[in-house]
Amino acid sequence: MVSSNTAELLREEIPVKQQPLTLSADIITGLVLVDVVNGFCTVGAGNLAPKEPDERISQMVKESLRLSKAFSERKWPIFAFLDCHHPDKPEPPYPPHCIIGSGEEKLVPDLLWLENDPNATLRQKECIDGFLGSTEKDGSNVFIDWVKNNQIKQILVTGICTDICVLDFVSSVLSVRNRGFLTPLENVIVSSQACATYDLPLHVAKTNKDFVFHPQELMHHVGLYIASGRGAHIASEVLFE
Repeated sequence: MVSSNTAELLREEIPVKQQPLTLSADIITGLVLVDVVNGFCTVGAGNLAPKEPDERISQMVKESLRLSKAFSERKWPIFAFLDCHHPDKPEPPYPPHCIIGSGEEKLVPDLLWLENDPNATLRQKECIDGFLGSTEKDGSNVFIDWVKNNQIKQILVTGICTDICVLDFVSSVLSVRNRGFLTPLENVIVSSQACATYDLPLHVAKTNKDFVFHPQELMHHVGLYIASGRGAHIASEVLFE
């Protein structure tokens, strides 16, 4: 485990500016859920799922549920990415995960109702970056279409993993926005409480040459720090008018 002193030192050396966010109907906001699926969140569900209850991941699911319900009640747009893979197409360096038909690629039980929510768009993706995973064979992009069709001015991003799939998606969206391809999108906001990453302690990583030490608290912070450096706003909490 990483000591609390180390975590505190990191927060001092590379602080992440966070502030509360209050959402109102005056600015069209879309909610983006990144991979809140069984294969990453449900205990024992697969190779990349937590082996035992994980407080950070549980908090992420709880907060994602709260936000999803609030958006649904207001009939605001929701976009949910679902990580999924074909068994014959591995995704190095990760072991097989979220295989289509396994149930790992399904939303966690608390969010499964989104499958039938008229305000929700669900998108299966077989790559780390959901933005790239939204590209169709004809060159169109489902996420771009969602932003434009709903005239979304800002997106609120939640999900897992803060430093991997969430960060890659946020970085791509910011780059595409800066190129002028995502009009009218202006702001990309990451909810720190509604994001999480996995924990792989050093003593476990040492048991397998393919494992990489991944301290959960530190890598969550690093993911937020890099997202902020790319131009995302980090929300410490999300409120509604």
